[in-house]
Amino acid sequence: MNTITIVGLGAGDLEQLPLGVYRLLKSSESLFLRTKEHPVVKDLETEGIGYQSFDEVYEKHDRFENVYEEIVEILMSRVREKSIVYAVPGHPLVAEKTVQLLLELHEEGKVSVKVGGGQSFLDALFASVGADPIDGFQLLDGTSLRLQDIHMNQQLIIGQVYDAFIASEVKLTLMELYPYDYEVMLVTAAGSKEEKVEKVQLVELDRVANLSNLTSLYVPAVKDMASTFKQYGTLREIISTLRGPDGCPWDKEQTHQSLKKYLIEETYELLEAIDEDDIDHMVEELGDVLLQVMLHAQIGEDEGMFNMEEVIETLASKMVRRHPHVFGSVEVENTDQVMTNWEQIKKREKGGSDARTPMLKNTDKGMPALIKAYEYQKKAAKVGFDWPDAKGAWDKVWEELKEFEKEVENNSENDIKKEFGDILFALVNVARFYKIFPEEALAMTNAKFYQRFSYVEEKVHESRKAFDEFTLEELDAFWDEAKKNKL
Repeated sequence: MNTITIVGLGAGDLEQLPLGVYRLLKSSESLFLRTKEHPVVKDLETEGIGYQSFDEVYEKHDRFENVYEEIVEILMSRVREKSIVYAVPGHPLVAEKTVQLLLELHEEGKVSVKVGGGQSFLDALFASVGADPIDGFQLLDGTSLRLQDIHMNQQLIIGQVYDAFIASEVKLTLMELYPYDYEVMLVTAAGSKEEKVEKVQLVELDRVANLSNLTSLYVPAVKDMASTFKQYGTLREIISTLRGPDGCPWDKEQTHQSLKKYLIEETYELLEAIDEDDIDHMVEELGDVLLQVMLHAQIGEDEGMFNMEEVIETLASKMVRRHPHVFGSVEVENTDQVMTNWEQIKKREKGGSDARTPMLKNTDKGMPALIKAYEYQKKAAKVGFDWPDAKGAWDKVWEELKEFEKEVENNSENDIKKEFGDILFALVNVARFYKIFPEEALAMTNAKFYQRFSYVEEKVHESRKAFDEFTLEELDAFWDEAKKNKL
């Protein structure tokens, strides 16, 4: 089997090229370069070394993934004829996607690949910016930069900042976290005679001229905690500190039990913000709900029972398992099929249903009665215990109303309460047939009542009279005004 020998052209010029790599390049009868845009190549041409580059492949595709795949395809077709040498900028094993693809094919036994030497651009780049890698750094690809991969408390080296378009994409991603005027450094041809280091504000990143395939971006680590508040790791550290030896006495005293009421309160405040369509309020209340999750996870970690990473792992694993139509090969046509699959997968995960355990036993423990009624009815309906249509549910409402009226006439306080509960339960059933979530509907009515009664109250105050000085008809007139004003 013929072999693809992969070597690196280093970060600089010919003087920095390892002797073994130089000899291999000079003796090669079939030399391929990922790109000829490299300081070493001019010297190779001067010495009469022939090569074929893949620069034209870059012009053919809009996506780098397609470029890399075509380069690999060409190399695979050529190595069938004879062994070849493939040279890439820097070191073959540093930020070279085509090399990784070739190594995967090598593992599959489809080609023989040998990785030779080369000098990484990292040493030269750290020397250029005057930074020490021991402080920790991330090496990221500018062509596929993801916000979730960035750790602001570490130095960033972002390679493959080829042109203004990629620089713009990198800038927009970084500005989700960093200040617009954060100072960064663009380093081109690090360690060579053509080296250029330019300090710029982040917002100016895509306005710099002369970007090339030898350009990398250096982003210093952020030292100020307040500037990293958008990062999960910072929040994790804050919660840990609050619960730590020198933390807050209140936070240190909390338990899973003591925090239950706060979780309920914060959840309802979030629901209120959603109902009001108040985006700023939603952001704040989502944070408050997240705080409760973080505190519970920190308590779990402090007690040696579990930590936040386990919570996240459990959730992520569940989402992947229960969405085989997204992460697997299952096909669905509508939401009903999604929900059916979800319940079936959930049932398998629980080991099937235990006939000795009541179906409704663990339904939404701790939830308000209205929501629990809705969930009870949903579960009963799944096994066929349900009206065939909404008419049966409506008939049940009228039946319960008559029974309520009868108990009112009998003046039995306990039975009146029971029958009124039956009316509510029957109305929840009606809501379910019309795909109305009763808790949401009642919350909307509460909000409407609040607005209209506040209008009535405002009118009373404007009159400088007390409520009891108005008749019900006069107050109702204010109420009707509120309705006309669409409150």
